[in-house]
Amino acid sequence: MRRFWFKLWLSWALRLSVESLLYAFILAFLLSGAIYFSKGMPPLEKEFLLALGTIFQFSFIIFWSMTLLVSLFRGLKHLFNHCHEGYVLKLFTCNGEELIETIGYGDITPLFRKWMMSMIWSISTLMIFSFIVSYFLLNSYNWYNIYVMYIFILISGGITLPLMGYRCKGVKLQEC
Repeated sequence: MRRFWFKLWLSWALRLSVESLLYAFILAFLLSGAIYFSKGMPPLEKEFLLALGTIFQFSFIIFWSMTLLVSLFRGLKHLFNHCHEGYVLKLFTCNGEELIETIGYGDITPLFRKWMMSMIWSISTLMIFSFIVSYFLLNSYNWYNIYVMYIFILISGGITLPLMGYRCKGVKLQEC
C-alpha cells in the first residue's frame, strides 16, 4: 500500500513540476518577447539582454506562482483511474453510489476544495515547524522563498494524498 501512495505522489509531483514550470517558462518568455517587440526590436546588446533576462527572471517567479495553482487543480484530475502497484483511485458521485468513469473538472471541484484545505493546513504546520527550527538554529528567516514554498507543497502533497481517501467519501481505493 505504501508503494501505491509513493508512486501516486511521485507521478503527481512530476506532473505538477513539469506542467507548472513549463507554463511559467512559456509565459515569461512570451512576456519578455512582447517587451522586446514593443521596444522596436533594438539590437541585442549586453545591457538590453541583461534587462530582458531580469524581466524574464522576475516574471517567471510570478507566473510560476499562478501556474502552480492551475497545475494543482489540473493535476488532481489525473490522480484517478491510473493503476499503480495493483491499486487505483476511483471517484464516485457525492452520494458515493455511482462511479464517475470520465472525470471532468466540474467533478473534481468539491474534492479540490477539501484537498486544498488539507494542503493549506499541512503547509502551515510545516512552515511553523521550520520557522521554529530555523529560529533556534539559524536566528534568521532569509532562507524562505518561492522555491522553499514549492518544496513544502510537494511534501504536503505526500501527506495529504493518502488523507484524501479517508476525508472524502467520493474517493475510494480499489484493486486493479
